[in-house]
Amino acid sequence: MKRILITGADSYIGISLEQWLARYPKQYQIDTVETISTKWKRVDFGEYDTIFHVAGIAHADVSKVSEAVRQRYYDVNCDLAFAIAQKAKEEKVGQFIFMSSMSVYSEAIGTRGTMITQETIPKPSNCYGDSKLQAEKKLATLSDDSFHLAILRPPMIYGKGSKGNYPILVKIARRAPFFPDIKNNRSMLYIDNMCEFVRLIIDNRESGLFFPQNGEYVKTSEMVRLIARAHGRRMILIPFPNRIVHLLCKAPGKIGKLTNKAFGSMQYEMKMSDYKVNYRVKNLVNSIRSTEK
Repeated sequence: MKRILITGADSYIGISLEQWLARYPKQYQIDTVETISTKWKRVDFGEYDTIFHVAGIAHADVSKVSEAVRQRYYDVNCDLAFAIAQKAKEEKVGQFIFMSSMSVYSEAIGTRGTMITQETIPKPSNCYGDSKLQAEKKLATLSDDSFHLAILRPPMIYGKGSKGNYPILVKIARRAPFFPDIKNNRSMLYIDNMCEFVRLIIDNRESGLFFPQNGEYVKTSEMVRLIARAHGRRMILIPFPNRIVHLLCKAPGKIGKLTNKAFGSMQYEMKMSDYKVNYRVKNLVNSIRSTEK
């Protein structure tokens, strides 16, 4: 039986993984610990085979923040992760899984959404992405044959109860009669696909850098249409010139950021996300149905 400790007890991903692994009661023992206090320091990590570290400050609009807030991102997303990993290694835990983010590439791809490949050099555009990247670099110094470090850089994760951009799309899909049909491609990851991927890398005691994503890219307008259909509504998609979107993406200030966030392209090359075992338990259509039912 694999013994797993999730650090980040109340996180969406942590709760989801705990529920997913509970389907296999004879294979996994799962415990959680919160990291807001110093309670984690009193836990005997030596009892566990894997530490799954998901604690952190979530992505937000961090383009203009105070120095105190900026420092908080590094304290939690970088320094705390490293301290927990150090303790894990000292207490002979065999595997440490760190949840990084696709945001480490946010500045590298530009507004047109260049395809991210294995050769793309990370270049974060804000303190959230940079704090994750700095954590990766510090954690890499601990990795060796007895301490397997797995770093995950997932794209936007969605599913029932998720936060971020997905609930905004749901509100639009349930209220608006039409939506602009704009050509874009985004890598996304359904929460069940994410949890199955983590389960597999725990089973195989993997180490390295991983880029899990759904088996198909997502077009924003198509996702809104599927959400509307799941609620019994018909969404009319209105053609919209992509050249105008490109101009709006380059606009300074909030207009450019919001346009790029909603309609820009940000995608991993699909072969980066292949794994020796299929972890994609649902495709896009079925994932939307499951999320909205």
